[in-house]
Amino acid sequence: MRGRDQTFLADLIGPEDQAIEAVVNRYQRVAPAVTRLARSLSENPNLRVRLGSEAAASEDEIVCDPRIFQAAYHRNAPVTPDEVALASALHEVMHLVSTNLDETRELPDDWPIEGEVAEGVELDLLEALERTDRPVAEVLFFSLEDARQEVQGLASYPGARSVLQDLYLSSLSQAISKSGALSQFVLGCFLLTGGYVEREVLETRFEARAAVALDDATEHCKMASETDDPWYVAQLALELEAIARANGLITEVPGTATNAQRKLAGEADAEKAAQGVDSVRMVSPIVADADSYQDTRRAAESRSGASDKKGASETAGDESTDQLLRVSQAPEVYLPTGQGGKLLVTPIPSTFSTFGKEGLEAIDAAAKRWEVAQRRVSGELFPLFAANQRRGLRSGFDQGDVSPHAALFIGAGLYQRLYERRASRTRRRYAVSLLVDASASMLSPGRGRGPGTAWAMSAALLGAWTMARLCDELQIDFEVALFNRGFAARPGDTEDSYRKARSAATAGLRQTQGTAADRLTTTVNHYLVKAFDRRWRDSQQTLAGLFLTAQDPRRAAAMARRNPGSAPPVSLFEKAANVDEFNVIHASERMARLGADVRILMVLADGMTRGSLDALTESVSAVESTGTTVIGIGIGDHTVDEAYGRHEVVEQPERLANAMIDGTRHALRRSLAMSGLDGWWIKVSEYQSKEKAIA
Repeated sequence: MRGRDQTFLADLIGPEDQAIEAVVNRYQRVAPAVTRLARSLSENPNLRVRLGSEAAASEDEIVCDPRIFQAAYHRNAPVTPDEVALASALHEVMHLVSTNLDETRELPDDWPIEGEVAEGVELDLLEALERTDRPVAEVLFFSLEDARQEVQGLASYPGARSVLQDLYLSSLSQAISKSGALSQFVLGCFLLTGGYVEREVLETRFEARAAVALDDATEHCKMASETDDPWYVAQLALELEAIARANGLITEVPGTATNAQRKLAGEADAEKAAQGVDSVRMVSPIVADADSYQDTRRAAESRSGASDKKGASETAGDESTDQLLRVSQAPEVYLPTGQGGKLLVTPIPSTFSTFGKEGLEAIDAAAKRWEVAQRRVSGELFPLFAANQRRGLRSGFDQGDVSPHAALFIGAGLYQRLYERRASRTRRRYAVSLLVDASASMLSPGRGRGPGTAWAMSAALLGAWTMARLCDELQIDFEVALFNRGFAARPGDTEDSYRKARSAATAGLRQTQGTAADRLTTTVNHYLVKAFDRRWRDSQQTLAGLFLTAQDPRRAAAMARRNPGSAPPVSLFEKAANVDEFNVIHASERMARLGADVRILMVLADGMTRGSLDALTESVSAVESTGTTVIGIGIGDHTVDEAYGRHEVVEQPERLANAMIDGTRHALRRSLAMSGLDGWWIKVSEYQSKEKAIA
């Protein structure tokens, strides 16, 4: 046992670390070890362990409720958060794998039952216990079975057992002080069966009647810890109930009492019996009580399809838990200020492609109206990039021509070098990332006297479309992403599924997480429209559908109302909020992983970040210091003046798309000139002067 002077869990974990998403995140780190235990105990190498809304166990799948792990973090014990994560996960999975009380048998001759059971009739264990009409025996059975499984199932994990011991003993004093003799007796049986404490220690702290009864129960507890038969454990529980009754721990009902009075007295005793042990042990639903066991088994059965293949089902699903898992698995983004936060990164719903046909027509019309060229937009950059590619070749024989030094190679016996190819990549690589504010204000008229910014997102997406064409023509890696703050849509969401999921998750989280519900449902979101590793043509229909939604939100909303089951989730733009800095950092990190030499990040927004302007400014400076060119374009808003070293403010839609293309072209030309192409085409100074013109 650890010394009581060691640091307690309460001192190590702050409120933010006890949040459900932090708890689940810790579980993810120990999931492989938990899966190995589950497969070992079940002897099923294909068993899957996952998190879900209800604890459940079936032949091929174990589902753990993450809220069980969270409860363990509220214990005041001398253990570390990682120890609690591993021990609680192993504990829950071990019980889900090991508990099976459905075997039916004929009742033994000495089994005490109320009424008669026909000869040859078989009952399952819980029904047999219920027939005894001894609710205290049922409490004792689940306590003994819980401890027995811990002793045997975690025998190969002494570290986890020691953590459980610390968790249990840290709660012991308070449990004893609030328990009566019957509760202390049941608690003692649990601790003795699990081998967590010596009987002599408990006897000095229990009431006299409980201590005497515990002395009589010691041998029964030892036998319970060694058996592998739940029916035998139930038999021992009945005998322990008789010991408790003989020592005056159970209420004696007068012979004249009615059946209702007897039942009430028994239920009251059972509640007292469970009070102490349930405040000490780490309760797993499948071994909590009979009702909880049946609920857990039914949850597993509801996941079984007609083919008996286990998987997620609508019946057993819970949007609130699914949202918890999404948030907990979201990447943690850290700002240069030291602040950190979750960023939910997900592909934009593919259902926006259903608006693709109308969107393409709208893009053509808008491009003509705003005079944004859509044919060969790479212009004078194309020959520059072609020249840059030629400069990357070390000599003419890279493409398979015979080397001009063939005679020397033959003389030296180096025949393999006659057709030598390039040994290293010298052509510069480029990457462009576009971030577009997708808050509701980008779709709404401005509040000032001017014409407003209802065109903001549509003009930004037209610019994104044109930039995508530019990068595709030049064979440059690029991506387009939207960012906002609200309930995050899933990749396959429709308007109908999005609204239902948002409503169900919000309601469920308010019930289980209280004031944290808003934080868990209103997340900072990063929607990938066209990712670096996807082809441009695969994203065209989706981006076109987004353009239609942005250009005519009323029409898009009407189309969604008519066909909510197939229309895209246009409601995801309803929230008027954005947190720019987390998205800037995440986009820059993702772009840096490509290994590109020239990186351009462009951010479009129509207002101040809902985070911190200082944090945004520091984030932009930090990204610039890594060699990435960051360009901020403000849409009728001068926040970009303070946050971005390279910035421009536009007031008209035709200026926005052109400013995006011009900014990208200037940055690309500047990178070409600085890499030596000024000798081929144009002087560096000319590009520097043009760079200053947009800075």
